[in-house]
Amino acid sequence: MPRSREQVERAAVEAEAWLDGLDPDDDSVRVDDPADLRQIARALHAVVDAEQMLTLAISAARANGRSWNEIARIVGMSRQATQKRYDRARPTTPPDLIADAGAGRSP
Repeated sequence: MPRSREQVERAAVEAEAWLDGLDPDDDSVRVDDPADLRQIARALHAVVDAEQMLTLAISAARANGRSWNEIARIVGMSRQATQKRYDRARPTTPPDLIADAGAGRSP
């Protein structure tokens, strides 16, 4: 993913705020049906959720003794790139809750 999780999350929040602020009675704003734009914002939220779920899964795999080589093979990146990207990632949910990750917010 070319953008960081924080950038994607910020973009999704900003998009939702912008859409919520549109006034359909304002003639200077052309808003036929912003459903497609809201779908983009929901997809951005899903990307953030998926990235967090991946981080949790990698954290759990590391806690279970999996090597960076094993994880990198699954992620489809080099060992070095995988370790650089995920070694410092600190999930906000403990690894033992990985089974519940992604079950929360719906798009």
